[in-house]
Amino acid sequence: MSRWGQINSKSILLMKLDRGWMWLVLLLFLLAAAAVTAQEEDSEVVVADVDDDVEADDDIKALMAEDEKAKLIEKKSGKGKAREKAVKPNENVSFQVTYKTPVPTGHVYFTETFDDGTLDRWQMTKSVKEDAADGHNKYDGKWAVEQLKENKVSGDQGLVLKSRAKHHGISAMLEKPFVFENEPLIIQYEVNFQDGIDCGGAYIKLLSDSGDLNLEQFDSLTPYTIMFGPDKCGENYKLHFIFRHQNPLNKDFEEKHAKRADVDLKKFYTDKKTHLYTLVLNPDNSYEIFIDQSSVSRGNLLYDVVPPVNPPREIDDPNDSKPKDWDERAKIPDPEAEKPDDWDEDAPAKIEDSDAVKPEGWLDDEEEFVPDPNAEKPEDWDEEMDGEWEAPRIPNTACQTAPGCGEWKRPMVNNPKYKGKWKAPLVDNPNYQGVWKPHKIINPEFFEDLQPFRMMPIKALGMELWSMTSDIYFDNFILTSHKEVADRWASDTWGVKKLVASANEPGIFAQLMTAAEERPWLWVIYILTIGLPVGLVVLFCWPKKTEDTLYAYREIEVPQAEEEEEEEEEEDDTGEAAAEEEEEAATEGDAPGEATEEAKEGQEDLDGENLKEGDEDDGEEEEEEDEKEDDEGTVEENGEEESTGPEEAASDELKEEPTSDENQKQGVRKRRVRKD
Repeated sequence: MSRWGQINSKSILLMKLDRGWMWLVLLLFLLAAAAVTAQEEDSEVVVADVDDDVEADDDIKALMAEDEKAKLIEKKSGKGKAREKAVKPNENVSFQVTYKTPVPTGHVYFTETFDDGTLDRWQMTKSVKEDAADGHNKYDGKWAVEQLKENKVSGDQGLVLKSRAKHHGISAMLEKPFVFENEPLIIQYEVNFQDGIDCGGAYIKLLSDSGDLNLEQFDSLTPYTIMFGPDKCGENYKLHFIFRHQNPLNKDFEEKHAKRADVDLKKFYTDKKTHLYTLVLNPDNSYEIFIDQSSVSRGNLLYDVVPPVNPPREIDDPNDSKPKDWDERAKIPDPEAEKPDDWDEDAPAKIEDSDAVKPEGWLDDEEEFVPDPNAEKPEDWDEEMDGEWEAPRIPNTACQTAPGCGEWKRPMVNNPKYKGKWKAPLVDNPNYQGVWKPHKIINPEFFEDLQPFRMMPIKALGMELWSMTSDIYFDNFILTSHKEVADRWASDTWGVKKLVASANEPGIFAQLMTAAEERPWLWVIYILTIGLPVGLVVLFCWPKKTEDTLYAYREIEVPQAEEEEEEEEEEDDTGEAAAEEEEEAATEGDAPGEATEEAKEGQEDLDGENLKEGDEDDGEEEEEEDEKEDDEGTVEENGEEESTGPEEAASDELKEEPTSDENQKQGVRKRRVRKD
């Protein structure tokens, strides 16, 4: 390989290495982008998972110490016997865990786990629809206490909404009413849309302590203080937090809606997993909403609800009206502008194309549609009632092969002289007075309530729902004033469900396919992740044949002229030397002439062999073989010379002298043959 070929080979190798690094960096960048995207979508959940694991470790350490305390609380509350039932392993549960009905570790206003399998403390709604027939129950949806369909936990049960397209009503009294004073309120419960959700809600209502609360008549008109929980219809995914605020002036109640959550709620409605919903209300009017112990919304009751708690201090004067001479026009037509003389307002926007030519073969005498010759008038056709019957018209078959039928008309094109109706340009209005606004007056209904947290006391918890999907699962309700009590309750209940669900998760391949169904753009990441390594392997491991061919082309293209000049010079020098040797040999006798003829014959034979072979890589080896043959021939002739005498010895000397020149000439001819 020549020096030029070596330089080119190094350059090509460096270029391939640079390209390989570029693809590798691009691959790493795409993978990092995908990881960041996934981390941003699930960061809150991941943080919650870490917190749960830490809390779970602490809980396990404290579990043994609290078991005895829990037993004493159960005995005092009279629920010990019902909850001390032995929990048998369920053969249908794929991942077995030890579950024990939780007991609150602090003061609570309401708890319910449904693990006893009964609804003794719950009251079904018996309200009757006003416009329905006598005896027809409006709230006729069924409730049941069951285990989860998937990811069951042995011994754990929940309340299930069983009916589809029906109204459901159920409620239960708190252990004691909650009064909004100096303690926060934490509301927490679990929901699982086991069959997904088409249209329906899973929210709860905290019923107001109105003095005449009757749970049997609980319906949509029953006063409530707070409504909280998920709701969905169509593609509108909501997480309600509504509270009813009482106007201190007229004592009327008005619903106040908190702002929407800051995260995408769709996955909580579609993944068929149990999710934990928590609402925290503080006496300083702040609130925060959690899903699966991750914050999704926070705000203040004074500023982050619609409509605002406090009305504006000033309002527009309803009796004020805009003066007749008030000019609100910021721009007016220029009164000094005049229409140009060449402005033609009557020029049409479209004109016939004067350059158009009727296509050849246009059938002017044929109609595009003709009456159907096979059509027949119906037998029941009454010309007096229906008019004269006409056969339906069908496309003319003669027009199918022609460019067109009927009267030909020139196509219409835009008129270059069309300008439209002239209008004066707009200029600033010197009399502009701005947009008129009515005067402000003091709001006669203004009030200022700086403590909206002090709502109506709550006495009961109820669910008044309508859903197009059945088997909505509710479980583990708790109302308390201590966040740590609610967190421990969640660890003992929802934490166990989450552990079982995580153990039963599908493999990584199934998860990737599921993620790609929800986010189709992930297919691009998958293809690049697989395709780029394959491309890099092909790039670096491609056979060297292509590189050798490229090097050969490089060697022939660039230094070709220099090699030809060198070969011609060598050929000229060799020719001159051979001519001189032949003249000297001719003067000395016939023997040298015979040797010269033998040398020429050997040279022609060698040239013929070189023409047959013509292989570039084996050229040097053939030259060496030819030299060896010449040497052998010389040795044989020397042997004969010893027997013939001193005269032939002189001819051998003359024969040996041009051997090197002949070899050079043969090498030059070989290279020329290979080049051709």
